[in-house]
Amino acid sequence: MIKGKTKSGFEYELNEKVLNNYELVENIAEIEENPLAITTIVKQLLGKDGTKRLKEHIRDENGIVTTDKMMEEIVDIFQNSGKETKNS
Repeated sequence: MIKGKTKSGFEYELNEKVLNNYELVENIAEIEENPLAITTIVKQLLGKDGTKRLKEHIRDENGIVTTDKMMEEIVDIFQNSGKETKNS
């Protein structure tokens, strides 16, 4: 498992196998043509419970989970996934 924390303080755990999933790479490549692919990417990366926790973490004072903030968090997770603590 890879454990980390985003700049905003969201703590996450990633299964290393998820990062080595070719279908995740396909979805990332598709995001430019289909921005809605982000929903699949987030679920593949964090799972159902992790996705729910992230949405609650970034929800604004009006109750909205902005796409911009979600993208920032996911980019932060990808940028740091190789630098964080790895536990088997």
